[in-house]
Amino acid sequence: MPYQLYHLIAFLVSALVVIWTTPLVKTIGIKSGKVDAPSDRKVHQRPMVRLGGVSIFLGSLIALLIVWWCGGFGILSPKTEWGIWGVALGGLAFFAIGLADDLFNLSPSLRLLLQVIFATLAWAMGVHIDFLSIPFIGLVQMDWLSLPITIIWLVGMANAINWIDGLDGLAAGVSGIAAVVMLIVTLFMHQSAAALIAAALAGGALAFLRYNFNPAQIFMGDGGAYYMGFTLAGVGVIGLVKGTAVTAVLLPYLILAVPIVDMSAVILTRLRKGKSPFLADKTHLHHRLLQAGLSHRLTVLFIYALTLWVGSLALAFAGIPSGIAYALAATSLLSYASWHVWRYARQS
Repeated sequence: MPYQLYHLIAFLVSALVVIWTTPLVKTIGIKSGKVDAPSDRKVHQRPMVRLGGVSIFLGSLIALLIVWWCGGFGILSPKTEWGIWGVALGGLAFFAIGLADDLFNLSPSLRLLLQVIFATLAWAMGVHIDFLSIPFIGLVQMDWLSLPITIIWLVGMANAINWIDGLDGLAAGVSGIAAVVMLIVTLFMHQSAAALIAAALAGGALAFLRYNFNPAQIFMGDGGAYYMGFTLAGVGVIGLVKGTAVTAVLLPYLILAVPIVDMSAVILTRLRKGKSPFLADKTHLHHRLLQAGLSHRLTVLFIYALTLWVGSLALAFAGIPSGIAYALAATSLLSYASWHVWRYARQS
């Protein structure tokens, strides 16, 4: 069987599991009263079940187990296999942290402590950043800095995806687009095992939009956001930054630029105002676009276009055939979306 067929199986199985299980999860959430109540900082106007991450996690897990059972992962070197297990088990741990928060409202300090612990364990299993690309210097070996930098990357991305989960379909769509781009790039770079994880995540995230796009019927909650954020970050490490090429090292940061820049801008804004960087407010990009007069859907679609644009730049940067053409097409789409944003902002 062509190995690319396994990636299609992972994508489709994950998507079908999410489509089938999400209504069940919603029913259980309603009966158990596990809902997200409206507030001044939140956009939704009625209580919403926030356990959709259970479906996304189950979809990815079942898809990967089936592919593994069918031999889709092939014979991996011990180092590669440990990295795959590090991402898989780390994703499980981050999902569990988020689910526990959805159910029992963990304190921010406890969540962060648990995330750091499990990110450290993932690093020990082989999910570690060995190189960084520094402007005007080039690639720099991390040595002992590998541990703190990897923790910041894994924990930071998990929280970055959680932070953009403020509008219907936003986190799922951004994560799904990023996962598809990672799937294409990892396949091009012959990282088939990492690509399987990306395929399963992409299928689950995009299928979840069936119930999560505006008007949403269910939220993914912290469990889904933490799982997708960690998994994207982990695939970026084991699939892209293990080599010593400058392009490979930069690719995951480019693919995930939208949540990275959003989180960084929010933290800097809060610090500049003398506030805690962890104190929730309405300074995220999607909040600013809504305040500018954009509709809920247009805001989400514009951020999709932005995510697709940086993803297309990653395709071109990686040297994928027709990558430049994809980047030009995505640039045209983003220009069209930006024109709509400018027009609506002027009218408001």
